[in-house]
Order: sequence, then C-alpha cells, then structure tokens
Amino acid sequence: MAHATERYGDWPLKRLMTDVVGSGHKSADDMTREQASEAFRRILDGEPDPTTLGAFWLANRWKRNTPEELGAYVDVMADGIDIAEPACDPVDCGANYDGKGRTALLGVASGLVAAAAGTPVVVHSGDRVPTQKQDAYKHVLDELGIRTELSPDESAEMTDEVGFGFYYQPEFAPEIDALFDRRDQMGVRTFVNTIETLANPASASVHLGSFYHLPYAKRIIDTFGASETADIERIVMFQGLEGYDDIRPGSTKVAVWDCGSEIDDFDIETPDYGMDFESDDLGVDDVAVDSAAITEEVLRGDRGDQFTDAVAVNAALRIYAAEDVVDIAEGLDVANETIESGEPADRLDELRAF
Repeated sequence: MAHATERYGDWPLKRLMTDVVGSGHKSADDMTREQASEAFRRILDGEPDPTTLGAFWLANRWKRNTPEELGAYVDVMADGIDIAEPACDPVDCGANYDGKGRTALLGVASGLVAAAAGTPVVVHSGDRVPTQKQDAYKHVLDELGIRTELSPDESAEMTDEVGFGFYYQPEFAPEIDALFDRRDQMGVRTFVNTIETLANPASASVHLGSFYHLPYAKRIIDTFGASETADIERIVMFQGLEGYDDIRPGSTKVAVWDCGSEIDDFDIETPDYGMDFESDDLGVDDVAVDSAAITEEVLRGDRGDQFTDAVAVNAALRIYAAEDVVDIAEGLDVANETIESGEPADRLDELRAF
C-alpha cells in the first residue's frame, strides 16, 4: 500500500479500492469529500498506475457517484480551470463533450438565435473526447469557418462581441484535457465525462444541461449544491437528443432549480411548439458537415422545415433558461420573430469575422 505524502493524504487509489469503493456496485461505500478530492488530485497529477486508475474509474461507475463525490471532483477540477468571465452574463450550455453521432447538432444555430434575441450563450467542448469521440460544438463551428482554438480571454471577448462564445477545453482546462489518453483506454465513460460539462469557464450564473432520466438531472443539481466553488443561481436540465443539449421530439422532461427553491419539473410536449415529428427526422449522415449546412440555411432563412422548427424551440429554451421570457411559448414567439428578422445570420457573420 502506498504511504501518505505531504502533498496528498492517507488515501491513495489502491487503498480506496480496498477499503471503500472496490467491493462491487451493491456493497461499495461512498467516499467522503476529502477522500474524493484526494483521489482526483492524484489522478490529475498522474500518480496512480494505469491498472489502479482504471479499476477506480470503473468502481465509481458501478457504484454511481454521490453528489458530494461529484461536487468534490468539480472543486478539484476548478483549481485548474482558467476562468474568463465576459461582461455579459451568458447561459452556460453544458453538452456532453464526447458528442453525438446520428442527429443534427442544433446548439450553434439555436445559440445564435438566442443571442440575436438578446440572450447571450456560451458553449464549450473538447476535440473527439472519449469514449464516443463524436462530433461536438467545436466540429460544427470548424465546419462553419469559425475559430475555435481560442484562449479563454478570446472566448470571453467573442461572447461580449457576438452574444455567443465558444470555450475550448485544452485552453481553459488543460489538466482535464491531459487525461485524454488514459480515458481513451477505458472504453466506457467515467465521472470525468460528467464533471467536464459542469466546468463553467465563463462563470455564468445559469447552467443549461441535458440528461437521459430525471434522477440524473436531480443528481447534477445536487452536485452544484455540494460544490464549494460553483456559483450557480439557476439550473435548467432537460432530456436531450442523444444526451446532448438539443431537445428531443415528443414529450421532453425539464427540471428547473432556482437558488433557494426546490426542484420543479414539467413536460414540454414538442408537437405543441412546432416539433411535430420524430427524432429520426433530425437525422443526418455527417453530424459536423450537415449540422453546419443546416445552421447556415436556417439562419439565412433558406429552409422552413423540421430543422427550423427544432432550432426555434431550442432557442426558446435558452431564452427561457435566462428568464428573459416567462415560459417556452413566449420564448418560441421571440425565437421565430428573431429568425425572420435575419439578425441571427448577421451574428454568424460576426463569428466568422472574429
């Protein structure tokens, strides 16, 4: 067993496996905040051997992390994040970094519509992040001819100039990016896939995130509450298409938390808001290439099909998350008027010129 060091403490990963988390998904114990913090600090420093690290990550996946553990991981991650806060207060969109592979990525288009309507938005991603290594925000923006490998200060400047900003993980969270190879060897997602979406590099007060099922959304909301570094006033979580931050057609569950209140949840029946079609109708052959083309065409008014309807609803959700409207219906009216105005296309041009 490894000994405690002055830098760390009494809990190397091998001891945590033996004494706490490694006995299986039904009998494993949860870690304290101190244990989880020490474990992640050791991981970021490259201290554990590959076998122990893989076992630890898998044990965490089996037993499911508590909000206290995830909050500790978020706080350790925050120590290595280069925060660049724009003058505006944008909605932070925390989509899965490992991307999506079957349906169009609509967050760039909907974010620019929201920005043109007066609701600033920031998004962030890495580049082919494990395990899926699929298309994320960076790749759609790249296809649109927009600079993505920005310093955090440049990202903040972009947000203030355009109302839409992109933060690139290797630039604002180099410690997390440095875990790429070790994550790639796992073959399954780890808790890093969860916490990196909560990085909040723009220090926004509103977080918009996606989930597969409501208990997960509540766990994320509780994670923000357990974190000592996260300063979030409002959280809106919803059932995203492919787990991403695009609303899925049909009945979509939304969970909302405001500081000092209980979690509220409601359903968006998307046919009531123009999305009267199936998820497959948003399918594409090449997510990055096709999503970029769809973004351009929707914003320039060159199409009026299901993709335009989906962009409008997703923009409405972003405007609603910022509390710039009272409900999704009002947000949809604003989004549709904004698309018709042509202003979102101008914002796209500004992004290209940045």
